[in-house]
Amino acid sequence: MKITTWNINGIRARIEGALAYVRDTKPDVLCFQEIKTVDEGFPTDAFVDLGYRVETHGQKGFNGVALLSLHPLEDVMRGLPGDDSDVQSRYIEATVTSGTLSVRVASIYLPNGNPIGTEKFPYKLGWMGRLEARARTLLDTEMPVALAGDYNVIPEPMDAKRPAAWVNDALFQPESRGSYRALENLGYLDAIRACHPEPGHYTFWDYQAGAWQKDDGIRIDHQLLSPQAADRLAAAGIDRFTRSWEKPSDHVPVWITLN
Repeated sequence: MKITTWNINGIRARIEGALAYVRDTKPDVLCFQEIKTVDEGFPTDAFVDLGYRVETHGQKGFNGVALLSLHPLEDVMRGLPGDDSDVQSRYIEATVTSGTLSVRVASIYLPNGNPIGTEKFPYKLGWMGRLEARARTLLDTEMPVALAGDYNVIPEPMDAKRPAAWVNDALFQPESRGSYRALENLGYLDAIRACHPEPGHYTFWDYQAGAWQKDDGIRIDHQLLSPQAADRLAAAGIDRFTRSWEKPSDHVPVWITLN
């Protein structure tokens, strides 16, 4: 089973690239973030025509997540538990079954948290605490779990071309990185780091200052796997080539394959 996550940065603005990517790579499951549309505005039919089931958790103008699958999407859950007052559409989860393999997959758009001195940073940390609680609950199911998405966390200095440029950013704060490590300490495996332990693997390049041309990137899109999923991990990769497309997202797809 191939599971891909991609912060598309506006699905309607980048629909042609998204469809071309799906036709070329044919993931079993595709997790989108920042679809930036209400559910009714998502181009569902275009993906259905390619054989995909589609479930969305949209929001007008910003945020929004989606799950697409060539296989049935069962027990769909929208929204991260733990705060009924949170109206931001940042989390969707479902079970995908292909043959004898069933995986609980989540598409995650974790809050950015900037500027640090505002309410946005405590919201980020609170959200990460809720994600840790959900991740712990999912472990109790003893089924393979893939927590895939834009985490807005740079885990280690090696995950940035210029770590010093991010020391005052919410993505690289000790609290953010500590919350990410807390997920790993539960037993979740960072799939890209497991398969590619060397530096230089990035998933985001800003549109400004020629970041892509300079390879001035950061790694903030991740797939964290429960032990049952990690045992089945065959490969993982980052599809950098989409960043060079015309009108690209500033993020690129991150994929895993499970056997």
